[in-house]
Amino acid sequence: MGTAAPTSLAGADWLAAPNVRRLFAVLSGGGEEARIVGGAVRNALLGAPVADVDFGTTATPGTVTARAEAAGFKVVPTGIDHGTVTVIAGADSYQVTTLREDIETDGRHAVVRFGRDWEADARRRDFTVNALSVDAEGTVRDPVGGYDDIVAGRIRFIGDADRRIAEDRLRILRFFRLFAEHGRGDIDRDGLSAAVRARAGLRDLSAERVGQEMRRLVVAPRAAETVAIMQEVGILPVVLGGVGYPLVFARLAGLDAGVAAAPAPALRLAALACRVEEDVARVARRLRLANAERDRMAAALAAASASVPRPDQRGARRLLYRVGVAAYRDGVALAAAWSGASPDDAGRWRDLLTLPDRWSPPRFPLAGRDIVGAGAPPGPAVGAVLRAVEAWWIERDFAGDEAALKARAHEIMAGQQ
Repeated sequence: MGTAAPTSLAGADWLAAPNVRRLFAVLSGGGEEARIVGGAVRNALLGAPVADVDFGTTATPGTVTARAEAAGFKVVPTGIDHGTVTVIAGADSYQVTTLREDIETDGRHAVVRFGRDWEADARRRDFTVNALSVDAEGTVRDPVGGYDDIVAGRIRFIGDADRRIAEDRLRILRFFRLFAEHGRGDIDRDGLSAAVRARAGLRDLSAERVGQEMRRLVVAPRAAETVAIMQEVGILPVVLGGVGYPLVFARLAGLDAGVAAAPAPALRLAALACRVEEDVARVARRLRLANAERDRMAAALAAASASVPRPDQRGARRLLYRVGVAAYRDGVALAAAWSGASPDDAGRWRDLLTLPDRWSPPRFPLAGRDIVGAGAPPGPAVGAVLRAVEAWWIERDFAGDEAALKARAHEIMAGQQ
């Protein structure tokens, strides 16, 4: 027997937000109706934070635009062909989509026509947990039994899973991502089987859309279990365009939890997909990563390679000095994940990982002018002497003040004469 959905979300802070109330007023009346749909309702019923508030409406995009602009909102036609505009109110933005039904689809793009049937619109959505809606008074509608699945932590396609995926192949990744974020118990077998049957179609999706889903998936609470399933059924290699390392990924996730570190998409993807520099370039292209994400992955990989075998404390200080705190933490975490460390050894890795909390790299006190002042003629030799002095200082575990370093510079220059 099903679990009755709560009849109301009235009183929720996000539903009472001033701009939300204004937009409800703008979109309603004159025979039109508006509701908040999708993830906001799902998260509210889960007790999770509500970030993005999306509206459905019976009004056409033209009517939405005219009404919103007349009320002083800015409107951007972000997906006008599919009935979606973005309404901007100060720092807040809301996607507003006219009720619709698909006329035809190739798995990437759909031809739609607008409608006024809320239940029909709900049934064309992807998952039962995303098909609930709430009106301005807070009344919840659940036409496909999504609340039961929310309570059970079950991510389930609406109706026929193969058909839902054929309408948009990105739903394969959304299935896994939502399971990683909200799933409890076992993954839905019908959905998994349909995803496996359609996995080849993932190659045709835009890299940007794939990357958006994977960034969210790899930092989700059940990410390690989810990527292991994806590997087992042959979907992960299609997504990554190469080999995946779910065991390394699981170790990194465990290490993050052990030191209460916030998971970072770039580092998680490096653990999942990269062992050599060429892997970073491939994954960055495949997922359309930002340059900053690509660079972080490359820096983590280089620092990890320098951390194998596991350095002692002195070696760790040298690495921290050379690469900086961010790359050091990433590299040590990645190297620890590579190592498959035993419980005893894992403690040593955690000790290395927290080194920046106990020790800050000193600043090298000399500059080129100090070498010139010591008698070196201006030119390339100045840099060579400076590097030699710095290397000597680092090798001595950063021992020696400015006077000792200048004396060492004199010694090096004397030996060159």
